[in-house]
Amino acid sequence: MVNFQELWERAQTKGSEALTACIPTPMTVIETDLSGNQIPDSEEYFVEGGECGFAWVTIKPGNCPFANWLKKNGFAEKDSYYGGVSIWIHEGGQSVTRKKAFAEALAKVFEENGIKAYAMSRLD
Repeated sequence: MVNFQELWERAQTKGSEALTACIPTPMTVIETDLSGNQIPDSEEYFVEGGECGFAWVTIKPGNCPFANWLKKNGFAEKDSYYGGVSIWIHEGGQSVTRKKAFAEALAKVFEENGIKAYAMSRLD
C-alpha cells in the first residue's frame, strides 16, 4: 500500500528539483499597433521567465483512492472539463515553462507509482 503523504512529498521534491533545473527562454515584449508595428516611443519589457501560462496535473479516475486523498487534503479539485481531479501548479511564478517542468515531474512520480497522471499546460 502506497503512503499517499509520502508519495505527495516525494512528488513535490521532484517538482521543485525540476523547476530549479529548468531554464526558460527569456522574451522581450513590445507594444504594437493592430498591424504588428512597434508603437513609437513604446516601452520594451524583458521577461526572464519566458512565456506566461498555467500548468496542472490531471489524475484519473477522479474517485480513485489517491484522488480522494488529494481532494480531502485540499491538494486537488474536481476537473469538470477533462474529468478526474486537477492539481494546479502555483510554483514557478508566471513562467509556463517552469510550471510545466514542475507538473511533468509530479506526473512522472505518480505514474511510477501506478497512478494515471497527465501533465498539462496552456499559455496565458
